[in-house]
Amino acid sequence: MLSNIKSRQTLKLVIYVLLLINFVLYIIDDIRIASYTLQEDASFLDWTQSFATTIDESAWLILLFLFELETYMLSDEAWSKSLFTRFMYFVRALCYLFLMHSVYAFSVIYYDLMNVQQLQNITNLCELVPLDMTFVRNLSYTTIDSLNCHELSNQSVFYFTEPNLVVSDVSGLQLERNLALVDLLEILVWLLILFTIEAMVWLQDRAITQGKLISLIKVSKYFLYGMLWSMAAYWAYLGHYYFAWDEAVWIIGFISIEMNVSQWKEEIEREKEPKISSNL
Repeated sequence: MLSNIKSRQTLKLVIYVLLLINFVLYIIDDIRIASYTLQEDASFLDWTQSFATTIDESAWLILLFLFELETYMLSDEAWSKSLFTRFMYFVRALCYLFLMHSVYAFSVIYYDLMNVQQLQNITNLCELVPLDMTFVRNLSYTTIDSLNCHELSNQSVFYFTEPNLVVSDVSGLQLERNLALVDLLEILVWLLILFTIEAMVWLQDRAITQGKLISLIKVSKYFLYGMLWSMAAYWAYLGHYYFAWDEAVWIIGFISIEMNVSQWKEEIEREKEPKISSNL
């Protein structure tokens, strides 16, 4: 039993370290993309939209840590202290606020891609060389020059994915839309998973471990995690192995929280069992 617990904790530690490394890599990637998509007069909201992934990852890391505290590390007595509990819920509320921003940012990105402007009187990508623009396909940004303009696209219709900065052709635009939709669906699915965990914690705080609602939550989790694995497979299919890897690590990280909740449930049910005393 003790060896199983130790192995589980070691696995969780490895997962959390990997998530921190991935977080740093996402910051670097956001900076790289922002160098192509942000204009000099970009507003604060433009900046937060460009760094939506970094903000999103920050909130998820903090929430994961808070759930680890609540479901495993801290005793009921420590968690029941009023001032400490209020502080933890305040931090959690801030994280939810950041996640709502991410939903907003990814929604705006998808909306903008569905309402792009077509470049007029341009039938060849090489015509854009003097304008110092960037071509995007499958999240890969390339500055258009006379050497690569023929290789980047042989199509004749182009659209701005970022006004006056970034362009793509018809197939590239459709792919960008698909990826933006996956980003939006992904965070919505994660939020649903988060709400199921919150619901389980709320119920178990009240010693409720059985019932139709509990069963419904369990069934829904299989569906939700299945959707996330499908998205990870989609990222891998498109060659974004890092995104697929990150998705898988996050799934395992939250499954470890689910294991904490299950272990907590078992403890509650053991406490409910009638005590059998023997008279000596």
